[in-house]
Amino acid sequence: MTERTPPLGDTGGLWQAVLAAAAGRCQCRGTCGKEHDKDGGRCPAVHGGYARHGTGPVHLLAAPADPDGLLLPAHRAAALPKRELAAWCPACHDATRRRARAARQATAPAAEPDALF
Repeated sequence: MTERTPPLGDTGGLWQAVLAAAAGRCQCRGTCGKEHDKDGGRCPAVHGGYARHGTGPVHLLAAPADPDGLLLPAHRAAALPKRELAAWCPACHDATRRRARAARQATAPAAEPDALF
């Protein structure tokens, strides 16, 4: 595994603890829409490794493990305890967040238009 340089805001070591629990590997198990079949059902992205040819190194994020938690406002997500966080590669994080947002919008009741009269 490569060296782990924490983000500037990781003053309490939370990011390092999440990455250590994940063994430095993205913890997505298909919520992004990919099945990750070739890698036992888990995303193969490793912190500091390369996701594809021609891309830079992967920098894992510590974010809510629950896809719905990815829609929380930043101040609420930042207050979550370590047990509710997971390591995400940017590709899986963004795809899971888009899918969670689409699912929430699909189940939201339709807003009624405002009556003018």
